[in-house]
Amino acid sequence: MLEREVRKRYRRELGGSMVLYGVVLAGALHVAKTMPPGAARTLLLLLPLIPVVLAVGVVARQFRRMDEFVRLRSLESIAIGAAVTAGWTMTYGFLENVGFPRLSMFWVWPVMGACWAGHSTLRALLAR
Repeated sequence: MLEREVRKRYRRELGGSMVLYGVVLAGALHVAKTMPPGAARTLLLLLPLIPVVLAVGVVARQFRRMDEFVRLRSLESIAIGAAVTAGWTMTYGFLENVGFPRLSMFWVWPVMGACWAGHSTLRALLAR
């Protein structure tokens, strides 16, 4: 498969799983509003994890499709994103001890994803 076709397939698969995530999340939040607290409500609110697992599978398949050079560069971007996120979360944890507001764990993935995307984009721009 050509690299362009591989990327197109990846974007389509990942986009589909993210759209499904958004639909399932919105539906679960809407239905959960009317439910009393309990096991059924908890299970309903965990339902969006199914599309997340699908997205993880898409990313894993994409890494298997990549050649070694592209895989190495992608893993380097992920590692840098993880390192920046680790530094940020550790630093912010200390700042919470001196009165900064607590942040939700929901911030970790967007920060790591943004660092990953930023590094990949910067590398692509500098390679031109």
